[in-house]
Amino acid sequence: MQAPDGQMIRQLQEQNKQAISALYDQYGPALYGIVLKIVRSEMIAEDVLQEAFVKIWKKGHVYDPSKGTLFTWMLNITRNTAIDKLRTEESRNRIAPNQQEDFSEMPTDHIGLNTQVNKLEEKYRHVIDLIYFKGYTQEEVTEELNIPLGTVKSRVRIALRELRKVFSVQYSSVWWCLLLIM
Repeated sequence: MQAPDGQMIRQLQEQNKQAISALYDQYGPALYGIVLKIVRSEMIAEDVLQEAFVKIWKKGHVYDPSKGTLFTWMLNITRNTAIDKLRTEESRNRIAPNQQEDFSEMPTDHIGLNTQVNKLEEKYRHVIDLIYFKGYTQEEVTEELNIPLGTVKSRVRIALRELRKVFSVQYSSVWWCLLLIM
């Protein structure tokens, strides 16, 4: 992903509609893919993405580049919006337990995330899927998979370590996002 220039960030902070449009064009597909993995409904995902971009536009003035990349900031807003929607509508009941995920549908494949997540052993991939894409807490994963909390934490730590090995510094925002949800 291209890093937005300072002018785009300034425009966002000034609530310039051209900036939000450019950000939507640049980051919308990747953010949509993450939302879709969380809410599991195209219609709801579209609504969540729109709601998230409204929040991004309204909160643009508080974005601080010294605290992280713009994409990471936008990803956190979008992911939290999706999880809020999921919990509000009790959509989790629509998610089949132990359902296998098809990571190949994620538009983040252009950075190689799909390929690397798919290379993880099933037990690690499943924990990452539940926590990151479905919004489960570690305690909920413990209940879902009927394994101890320590095992969940270990699997997350090992999975993130493996993902970190393959992503260079330019993609550090991806694995930082994974770390932030722990």
